[in-house]
Amino acid sequence: MNSLNKEIYLDNSATTRVHPKVVTLVSQIMSEDYGNPSSMHNKGVEAERYVINATKQIAKILKASEKDILFTSGGTESDNLALIGGARANQRAGKHIITTAIEHPAILNTCKYLEEEGFEISYLHVDEYGVIDLDELKSLIRPDTILVSIMYVNNEVGSVQPIQEAGALIKNLNKNTLFHVDAVQGFGKCEIYPGKMNVDLMSVSGHKIHGPKGIGFLFVKTGTKLKPISFGGGQQGGLRNGTLNVPGIAGIGLASELITKDLDEEREKLFSLKSFFLQEIEKIDRVSVNGVKKDETGAFLVKETAPHIMNISVKGLRSEVMLHALEEEGIFISAGSACASHSKKTSSTLKSMGKSAEAMDGALRISMSQFTEKEDLVTLIDAIKRAIEVYGRFVRK
Repeated sequence: MNSLNKEIYLDNSATTRVHPKVVTLVSQIMSEDYGNPSSMHNKGVEAERYVINATKQIAKILKASEKDILFTSGGTESDNLALIGGARANQRAGKHIITTAIEHPAILNTCKYLEEEGFEISYLHVDEYGVIDLDELKSLIRPDTILVSIMYVNNEVGSVQPIQEAGALIKNLNKNTLFHVDAVQGFGKCEIYPGKMNVDLMSVSGHKIHGPKGIGFLFVKTGTKLKPISFGGGQQGGLRNGTLNVPGIAGIGLASELITKDLDEEREKLFSLKSFFLQEIEKIDRVSVNGVKKDETGAFLVKETAPHIMNISVKGLRSEVMLHALEEEGIFISAGSACASHSKKTSSTLKSMGKSAEAMDGALRISMSQFTEKEDLVTLIDAIKRAIEVYGRFVRK
């Protein structure tokens, strides 16, 4: 165990601890208010109230219409519905889709599927900090471009894309092109107003914001043409069929409210922690920081990135070695995207950023939450130093 003699969880981009208030609410609904919201009796009406309330909570945060909130099983389903449903509904206008090379597998693998259906996919490049070039986006948009999908915050390195500028550019060039944003890592960490940003479709996941797993939502701007990808009893206007997950919906509604309540204050706290960590970790031999620019004084420009995600590489040591060494001390981080880890493939994000094979092999992702404290990072830094001292002697520098 580490010096704090407690579990230190710093893999919040993979999943978060459910907020205690959300646990209480979800438990109450599962054990007491368990009706089906489609039922006509009082139990059903009671359940429906939770759905209505959660819809209002989310719509208020986004400054959107309640009609624009569609509940799903999570970020992956939201991404699939946005891309497949959007592509199929608009294919008469064209079959060209644009996305980035650093998207989550829920987007990249869906695009591969759409290619098999005859759609053409163009992939935006990123610079060494994981950010797209708006000029390249401008050059790729065509009259037959029906959809553009760009993630708000990259889940591995925390790069933030110029979503508002991209949205304006897309609509100026082709007002009929749908703009989808995967905001799974951005919601609750960055300011997000779909209307202001010209966003037509936006994906969010509950378990990334201290809500339950198995729940998410898709913002669907009124008037957006979208075809369902599942069929059933006609719930949610037939766009997403199946009995509504009332405990999950109530949970994501409350979690959304809680995580955005003091957003500016929480962002400043996380930026301060991130700046401290990056400055200290870079002092360690063999360690380099990925995806964050520096100013002329050598200070990291953390506010150009997401506040909660940090990515480093340890030269000469495989990430798996470091992960196991830290786990033995009760410290939990990751080597990258939890979803991508199933395939054991090289990080498409770091590869697109031009990182070397050695840097990719030794990459570690540290992701914080509102529950992270400075002492957690101090303990992590000390543990990384020890692991390098122990295992580093067996490899060349």
